[in-house]
Amino acid sequence: MQYYLTLFYIFFKIGLFSFGGGLVMLPLIFQEIQIFNIMPAREFSNLVALSQMTPGPIAVNAATYVGQNYAGIPGAVVATVGVSLPSFLIVILIAKFLNKFRYNKIVQGVLSGIRPATIGLLASAVIFLAQSSIVDEGFFSQQMLNDPLKYIHLPSVIIFAVTIFLAVRFKIGPISLTVLGGIIGVMII
Repeated sequence: MQYYLTLFYIFFKIGLFSFGGGLVMLPLIFQEIQIFNIMPAREFSNLVALSQMTPGPIAVNAATYVGQNYAGIPGAVVATVGVSLPSFLIVILIAKFLNKFRYNKIVQGVLSGIRPATIGLLASAVIFLAQSSIVDEGFFSQQMLNDPLKYIHLPSVIIFAVTIFLAVRFKIGPISLTVLGGIIGVMII
């Protein structure tokens, strides 16, 4: 029973205090699962890749995976409900009071403060994902200054650069780019 309460608490808190979607939640999920020693960083980076490849929101997929990994199918259900319930409740409340507070200066102030914080959390997720997928852990350390190429995983950097180029230059969608990245990964890694 304690496993389920822990999972619910972790994911309810993440769902309640995360603004900006699933990628913003990833650093929070990682931090929480490290506190409770639920899974190592390498497995978490695999979880991120799986969460992006499977249908549904990244945060829900990640919560389901962590819950299943930690406490089986009931754990998956508890974690999924935990991460989804705050959004459900907040949307119901906002819908009820939206017109009344739409132009409220305090609400606008809160939103203008949340937006840059969300960008910071997205940047944090990018740095975490870079550490676990295109560069080795030592990349952001002092030793990296001596031999930076030692810490870079060149095939992953090439996939990363090609993905950005194709997305920006040719507007190729994320599904196609994910499949293409998987195919290239199988071929060169």
